[in-house]
Amino acid sequence: MARTRVCITIDTEFSIAGAFSDKTKQPVAEPLVWCNVDGRSEGLGFMLDTFRRYDIQATFFVDTQHRHYFKHDPMRPIAQQLHAAGHEVQLHAHPCWTNFQNSDWRNTPRAERISDDISQHSIEATVKLIDQGIDTFKEWGIPRPRAFRSGNLHHGDGLYQALAQTGITYSSNIGVAIHDSGNPDYRLFSGQHQRHGVKEYPVLSFSDWRIGPKQNIKSLTIAGSSFAETRRLLEKARSEGIPLVVVLTHPFEFVQKRDLAFTQTRPDRLTQGRLRKLCEFLQENSDRFDACGLASAADAIPAAQASENKLLKGRLWHTVPRMVAQVANDRIGKWKLAQQYGKAGRNALPEDVKTLQGR
Repeated sequence: MARTRVCITIDTEFSIAGAFSDKTKQPVAEPLVWCNVDGRSEGLGFMLDTFRRYDIQATFFVDTQHRHYFKHDPMRPIAQQLHAAGHEVQLHAHPCWTNFQNSDWRNTPRAERISDDISQHSIEATVKLIDQGIDTFKEWGIPRPRAFRSGNLHHGDGLYQALAQTGITYSSNIGVAIHDSGNPDYRLFSGQHQRHGVKEYPVLSFSDWRIGPKQNIKSLTIAGSSFAETRRLLEKARSEGIPLVVVLTHPFEFVQKRDLAFTQTRPDRLTQGRLRKLCEFLQENSDRFDACGLASAADAIPAAQASENKLLKGRLWHTVPRMVAQVANDRIGKWKLAQQYGKAGRNALPEDVKTLQGR
């Protein structure tokens, strides 16, 4: 039996940081990616160290549209470092950055702004967007992108037609629990699927609880799923014959923050621990699981292999502890940030948070 391929995918992007709605704010570049705390990178730096330690190849979907605002091109050295480290660098795009082509962007009425939803763009406009990314990769001196992921996982027929026109044959644009377009043809939970000549590998989505006819769907992310859930889903995917599992995360999810500029942050030990445990598991079970880049994984799957759209089931006794841990982590994080940076909450830790912290 072939190894089940596991693709840890990282959307690597900068942030508008509220600049469209608040004239006192500016977009944020490197702090959103490196997430430095006391001189140490707890975002991308932590991830690269972890991947190196456990010999994991990841896929970084890198946005290039920021160049419309950041003329010094701060993503260039990041993308080059990722490629030099042996990871796949693929294309990501948030169309909202194209608003900065208008020098008077601060005064553009909301109704006239270019939408960040790529499915609302024409095929011609989407081709232009993708071509900009392909040209940027060439300028950066890294291999032409072979896979694409849209901002916020928006998708539609036009996107896949544009991808086909630009020669990008692989994509991971779908995460049903993150964005459901309402089109049943794109309600994809797992596996390999073809749309307009492009092979789509959705972020794995699963049912984490079910009560009678009602069930909750989640997409598999580091920030939103416990390691116990992730391990079960990987084992389940293998037993069900799902050839490839896509996991989603972002560098900024490995810190807790108190401001959009990421100047007040602390490490998020919960999410960091989840990534570390996942990588350790993949290394220890490399005879059954292959942690590799998305394009590499797609290349290895037979072109004619049809994939069922299977919805895996989680377990309630994994879901409840994860929810409790997440609430505790968020509340304790807010309190510790207040302790570290001042303002409200400095003098006392609420009793319920103390209790949760001690468990």
